[in-house]
Amino acid sequence: MMSEYLINLVEDEENLSEVLKAYLEQEGWQVDVFHDGDQARAAIERKQKPHLWILDIMLPGTDGYQLLKAIKEKEDTPVIFISARDQDLDRVLGLEMGSDDYLAKPFLPQELIIRAKKLLNRVYGVPTTDTKKIELNQYLIDPVGRIITDQEANHDDAIDLTTKEMDLILLLTAEIGKAFSREKIIEHVWGENYFGSERAVDDVVRRVRKKMPRIHLETLYGYGYRVLSS
Repeated sequence: MMSEYLINLVEDEENLSEVLKAYLEQEGWQVDVFHDGDQARAAIERKQKPHLWILDIMLPGTDGYQLLKAIKEKEDTPVIFISARDQDLDRVLGLEMGSDDYLAKPFLPQELIIRAKKLLNRVYGVPTTDTKKIELNQYLIDPVGRIITDQEANHDDAIDLTTKEMDLILLLTAEIGKAFSREKIIEHVWGENYFGSERAVDDVVRRVRKKMPRIHLETLYGYGYRVLSS
């Protein structure tokens, strides 16, 4: 489990952004602050991707909704929305568009820290107490480093997986042969606040099978999926 994360904080209220930045840095995290949507949008193109975006919805220039759409088109990084507008509407729209959590203003900075820790631990934490590397059909799976390499290809380059693809593989390979329901997969990979169709699971499975064709990822029709050893 990582202890030093890179957080992109997008908040146009400078006093609030400084307070939140200080709280986030107290956790040992690196924080980049953006005070308008256009600056934040330019940061999406950076080679180094953050581990978490914290987005205000009301921003000068590109607003939070546009930023969320742009982020999800480029990467699968988790996002926390913060807003002082219509709370119910913003929460529903944000979750529909792919945000992972939502906080309504005003909130205590410590509440944001708690939400961020929970989300980071869920996304980047190890889904099992066993931290040993797993060899499966000549794939080497490192649950701590969150890296999967193809030994058959005879090189050390990691397979390019999104966060949700990696979460799915780590969940299913933590207990080879165990069947996981779509509901359980959604709870682990998308979180309890997921608002959408279970078909999202099938889409991620399809992408994993394409990227890791030797993985024996079995469909249990009407229930879910499991990974078999051969």
